[in-house]
Amino acid sequence: MLQLRPLDPSFPIERQLATDAAPAVLVNLFTLAVDDEPKFLDAWRNDAAFMKQQPGFISAQLHRALGENATYLNYAVWESTAHFRAAFSHPAFRSSLAAYPSSVCASPHLFRKAGVEGICDA
Repeated sequence: MLQLRPLDPSFPIERQLATDAAPAVLVNLFTLAVDDEPKFLDAWRNDAAFMKQQPGFISAQLHRALGENATYLNYAVWESTAHFRAAFSHPAFRSSLAAYPSSVCASPHLFRKAGVEGICDA
């Protein structure tokens, strides 16, 4: 089963789930042993297929870091934190975490768009 390590220890995913934002962007950084990549990808594929069927899911994209180490970044967009909270808390999803190899460390964090004048809109 994977380990959870917050990106911001003072505001872990459990606290983020209690906030209201729409839309919400999940960024999840995964580190793992290179030998575990095939099992990781199978587990992630199954979780992504489940999430794709959940209300409020918009999109997801998995990225592999350049280099020899097995580091992945998942970027998923949800209609709201409420939708993500329902999917993340679903018993079927929670039980699926046991399929990840023990070397996998996940650092999920929710974000909202930020506006920067002249560059991007919130």
